[in-house]
Amino acid sequence: MVKILELDPDIHLLLQEGTVIPAHPLALDEHRQLDSVRQQLLTRYYLEAGAGGVAVGVHTTQFGIRDPEHDLFERVLSLAIEEIRRLSPVRPIIKIAGVCGPTDQAIHEASIARDLGYDLGLLSQGGLVEWSEPELLERAMEVGKIIPLFGFYLQPAVGGKILSIEFWRKFAEIPNVYAIKIAPFNRYQTLDVVRAVCLSSRSNEISLYTGNDDHILEDLLTTYTVNTPGGKIKKDIVGGLLGHWAIWTKKAVEILHRIQIIKKNEMDVSPLLLTEGLHITDANAAIFDARNQFKGCIAGIHEVLRRQGLLKGIWCLDPKENLSPGQEQEIDRVYSDYPELNDDGFVRNHLNDWIQNIT
Repeated sequence: MVKILELDPDIHLLLQEGTVIPAHPLALDEHRQLDSVRQQLLTRYYLEAGAGGVAVGVHTTQFGIRDPEHDLFERVLSLAIEEIRRLSPVRPIIKIAGVCGPTDQAIHEASIARDLGYDLGLLSQGGLVEWSEPELLERAMEVGKIIPLFGFYLQPAVGGKILSIEFWRKFAEIPNVYAIKIAPFNRYQTLDVVRAVCLSSRSNEISLYTGNDDHILEDLLTTYTVNTPGGKIKKDIVGGLLGHWAIWTKKAVEILHRIQIIKKNEMDVSPLLLTEGLHITDANAAIFDARNQFKGCIAGIHEVLRRQGLLKGIWCLDPKENLSPGQEQEIDRVYSDYPELNDDGFVRNHLNDWIQNIT
């Protein structure tokens, strides 16, 4: 019998209500070494912006932190925890650690995260495209014995694989799964996950979060109705765990709050809000380098954070990882076209105080 790993009640409630969870980037200096001050500055920014959690050690943090020549996985996770504790927030903060690789590696990473005080492990299936669905389910069961799980449907363009609705139904039955990040960047596959959870015996226990950076507002605005043998079940995607929310985070918090009010009060959705959703998608296409199959996505996030003064440069662990040709100009364009989406003024007003409090 699997031992149930319970979440702190306040963390569990926040997860179920829905919140903004940025996928935490990696701050490097010009020598491509960890810049610990800027790393903690990013964490400070997310919390001050009102995010309800952070996800560290994920794709946006760069998977290379696990490579022996860098060996940054535990250090980066520790810095985020230190900053959260140093701020001593009067509100709960959901602490999520990225967990990846074959079963032994994933168990090792989950153990590190658990011992550091992380609440959940975001279980990536990236790089395991040759694994069968039963093998992936067995891996999830084993990792779920170590840390509560946040499932993750990763799009194939960045290392994921297409998974069946039956896989997700069985995944939802794993007792220590508390949430799933849906990020296939595909409407059909998004619907598969929602239907699978509703058809499982744990439909009320699993929270759904969007990772579809190309469809953020629409995911959050939609209430799904699924026919099941027990009747119709309504299910919402309650929040987001997003690389896109690693930038302009205060505006993301404001947008989610507006959507929560609309849904709570069963208000009509304004066409202007849907248009705003398209603007966000357009901005994401530029920052994430969609036209080049997301090759410049991490560098694009870094470029926005550099412009805001939160990072000193756009350096990545891999020197070949950079902005694509024309991407900088596209970021210029969306900055000009949609100034209402950025929170540069908020950052500018607080940046010096944040830095001084860290250093």
